[in-house]
Amino acid sequence: MESCNCIEPHWQTDDLLMKYQYISDFFIALAYFSIPLELVYFVKKSSVFPYRWVLVQFGAFIVLCGATHLINLWMFAVHSRTIEIVQTTAKVLTALVSCVTALMLVHIIPDLLSVKTRELFLKNKAEELDREMGLIRTQEETGRHVRMLTHEIRSTLDRHTILRTTFIELGRTLALEECALWMPTHSGLELQLAYTLRQQNPVGYTVPIQLPVISQVFNTNRAVRISPNCPVARIRPVAGRYMPGEVVAVRVPLLHLSNFQNDDWPELSTKRYAVMVLMLPSDSARQWHVHELELVEVVADQVAVALSHAAILEESMRAQEQLIQQNIALDLARQEAETVIRARNDFLAVMNHEMRTPMHGIIALSSLLQETELTPEQRLMVETVLKSSSLLATLINDVLDLSRLEDGSLRLEGGTFNLHALFREVFNLIKPIASVKKLTLTVDLAQDIPEFAVGDEKRLMQILLNIVGNAVKFSKAGSVSIKAVVTKSASSRDSPASELISLKTDDLFYLQVQVKDSGPGVNPHDIPKLFTKFADSKYLTSKNSPGAGLGLAICKRFVTLMEGHIWIESQGVGKGCTVMFMVKLGLPEQSHHTKPLLDTKLQPKLTQTSLSGLKVLLVDENGFSRTVTKGLLLHLGCEVSTCSLGECLRIVSSDYKVVVLDLCMPGVEGYDIAVQIRRKFMRQHERPLLVGLIANGDQITTESCIRIGVDSCIPKPVSVDNMRTALLELLER
Repeated sequence: MESCNCIEPHWQTDDLLMKYQYISDFFIALAYFSIPLELVYFVKKSSVFPYRWVLVQFGAFIVLCGATHLINLWMFAVHSRTIEIVQTTAKVLTALVSCVTALMLVHIIPDLLSVKTRELFLKNKAEELDREMGLIRTQEETGRHVRMLTHEIRSTLDRHTILRTTFIELGRTLALEECALWMPTHSGLELQLAYTLRQQNPVGYTVPIQLPVISQVFNTNRAVRISPNCPVARIRPVAGRYMPGEVVAVRVPLLHLSNFQNDDWPELSTKRYAVMVLMLPSDSARQWHVHELELVEVVADQVAVALSHAAILEESMRAQEQLIQQNIALDLARQEAETVIRARNDFLAVMNHEMRTPMHGIIALSSLLQETELTPEQRLMVETVLKSSSLLATLINDVLDLSRLEDGSLRLEGGTFNLHALFREVFNLIKPIASVKKLTLTVDLAQDIPEFAVGDEKRLMQILLNIVGNAVKFSKAGSVSIKAVVTKSASSRDSPASELISLKTDDLFYLQVQVKDSGPGVNPHDIPKLFTKFADSKYLTSKNSPGAGLGLAICKRFVTLMEGHIWIESQGVGKGCTVMFMVKLGLPEQSHHTKPLLDTKLQPKLTQTSLSGLKVLLVDENGFSRTVTKGLLLHLGCEVSTCSLGECLRIVSSDYKVVVLDLCMPGVEGYDIAVQIRRKFMRQHERPLLVGLIANGDQITTESCIRIGVDSCIPKPVSVDNMRTALLELLER
């Protein structure tokens, strides 16, 4: 039996393969040794990597692997046991390090995965932050556009400029194809196309306000997407086959004011809206974004505020224009009124002089005639002429007093006078006229009426003469009675005429006078009209009645100035009339009760002797008036020289004791002459006394004359008694 050799024969090593393995192991070892160097460089440069010790283990593993492959280079040839031991040791260490590294990776991989998770989370957060930053940048851009639009809109308060600026800036910012504003009509039933951006459609086109799309816009303050085919959006030209862009609409609140009436403000400002329509370009994939809609809403609110301010400004401008026109009209009316007042004053001044000049002559000459030897019949006629002239002078004073009452320049004069004598004088003046008409005239004074009183005697006499004169004038038969009492101020008007309550204090009292006649009477409804100027006769009596004239109107003003009131009572036409008035008067001191009255008629010889030889210079421009006044002075025994105003300063000298100067001529500077006379005589004892003839004897005129240096004033017309009394009082002072 043949034996078998089971051991495979030794395989002959291929030198080429061995060479390739040898070269590969060399490069593997080289690569293994280079990788740790790179890891060492990475660990050295990295300051935040948390797993440095893992990299050290991994580097050791690679170094050992490289050492193993390097030792393999000597294993291809015959090698010693030492190389075997070294190779075995390297492989054992490599196995140990690789196992440790694998075990460490089991713990490291979850950490690495969690790091990756956090990295993804942070990445997502970063993307969200990027989106938020994009929104913030978009909002900032929107805010910038809003601020720019607000500045542009509010830079003017003109309605057209506001809308034009808004549309231009919105079109530029949002790249709009068209923008339009629909305004409500005056009726509030339609919306009218008022403004457009491109101005490609005629303004004035209207649509009904009850459309559902308009109601949808009105019911919210947000921007609403609407159909491009709805009536308010069909304002751009036909785009052919192109698809229309998206359209949004937003309401614009309107403020409507009517002459700044606060009641209309809240109602109209919350119910009236305009509609602003904005359109994106046609055939565009672009859509409205949220921030763009917010921009549109904010701009709509800003436009509403600006339009409200513009409405207020327009209303205020209209009111200002109306006020300017009214002021112009009022100024023209004021100028016309001033012109009328000046013309009236000039007319009154001229008429005052022209009427007083002949009255001065009549009264002066009549008073001169009265002091001559006359028969009883002649004296009665002269006295009648004097009384009639006095009444005519009173009428002239009424006209002038009414003028001063209307402009507020009339002031009452206060002085002590004999109240009983005043009633007697009124009775004596009216008695001749009543006798001619066969009327009974009676005067009844209460026992508690003081004899002397303090007040304006002249105005009180005017009131009595007017009222009693009217009673005599309108009564054709019967009687006229005058009754006077001291009464209360509060309840006297409500008291019956027969029940007059007496009341008097220590320093003042109220005088109530009742004048009752049997004339034709007055309709009670027409009584208030009697106190108007030139009351028509139809309010008084019959057609033949001459009317009330100025008397009652002036009486009412005088009574008001005396802190009283006047009223009329009548049962009707044909039943007579009762006029009552009440005025407040003062009580004089006890010394005045016993003061005797100067009666010049009782001492004619004494007064004539006192004025005999008095040198007087008479200065008067009017020849007639100068002649009459000269006659009065000559009658009093004075030595009289006459001259005009132009000659006065040349003629006047210290030889004259008195200078009588006419100050009531219009257009003549008599006051300047008086001032220059005082300046001419520096020494008081050398200057002649100045006596001024004035038109009105009121306190204001008298004080003005005294202020410029006039020593005494005599109102025209002048009688002999007035001239005598004034000169005597002046010489006594």
